[in-house]
Amino acid sequence: MYQKLEEPKPPATLLGKYIKVFLVVALYWFISILTVFVNKHLLSSESVKLEAPLFVTWFQCVVSALICFLMSRLSKLYPSAITFPEGNPLDIDTFRKILPLSILFTLMVGTNNLCLKYVGVAFYYVGRSLTTVFNVILTYMILKQKTSCSSILCCAGIVAGFMLGVDQESLTESFSWRGTIFGVLGSLALAMYSIHTKKALHHVKQEVWLLSYYNNLYSSVIFLPLIILNGELEAIITYQNIFEFWFVITMLVGGVCGFAIGFVTALQIKITSPLTHNISGTAKACAQTVIATQWYNEHKSFLWWTSNIVVLAASAAYTRVKQLEMLRQHNRSTAVTTQKA
Repeated sequence: MYQKLEEPKPPATLLGKYIKVFLVVALYWFISILTVFVNKHLLSSESVKLEAPLFVTWFQCVVSALICFLMSRLSKLYPSAITFPEGNPLDIDTFRKILPLSILFTLMVGTNNLCLKYVGVAFYYVGRSLTTVFNVILTYMILKQKTSCSSILCCAGIVAGFMLGVDQESLTESFSWRGTIFGVLGSLALAMYSIHTKKALHHVKQEVWLLSYYNNLYSSVIFLPLIILNGELEAIITYQNIFEFWFVITMLVGGVCGFAIGFVTALQIKITSPLTHNISGTAKACAQTVIATQWYNEHKSFLWWTSNIVVLAASAAYTRVKQLEMLRQHNRSTAVTTQKA
């Protein structure tokens, strides 16, 4: 019995696929980099001068929640044109199950924006580069899953690059210990959020958009007491430009970008693969750093650039090592299944 060979795809089809992948990756890069620069402008530019970073973050969560709510309503009116998973964020049982993750989500986006407020965009990636390291540590502590020596070596490279980066950044005027600490806390929060997301997705039937809707809506409420405790209420009330057209538009752009980054991330993973997404994200971080140094006219030392290269290379190596480990595990599982059959 002969196996039918799959006919090769015509060049036109392959070209169309490559163009589609290129456009999606380019869109991810554009939205991601734009989001960072818009947030930096809102958080610490001389033209805005609003000392309320948590308020800015809260507003972005509100915009994202409103967009999700609008999509859920439109999906019922026009189901053939718009699709959005069915769910009720006001359900008590759902609220109880998702709230712990929403608290982590609040800590994650809050500390990330606080980090961006106090550090430069060029240092932002290195400042938040310990996510992979915390992910390995927490996976062992919470899930009791051991990590290979190769992965640990990659994490050691990330830590070395981070420490070198902090050392070199401390020599510049833009360095902030506060921002660096918030970057480390943001990395920890992101690692914890990633681990607990799998459990939360089970409660929303693996619907990523529904989970995003719940997280942004619940975080919009959680941020309110944090804004008061951080002493931002007076700054918001006395801010003269709060209803100025340019400020409102910039805040809305930041909110839409915050929602769009989740969409383009999911789209890039769907069109390519999780591995390609990680590689694209690493390359994007490199481009973002170069653009930031040119945009803000920053001159960095050779060792500063070396720290970025070390972090990027170690992160890319970790992604590759994990891919090979998953491939070997899949092959072993396939072999065992074949033997039993």
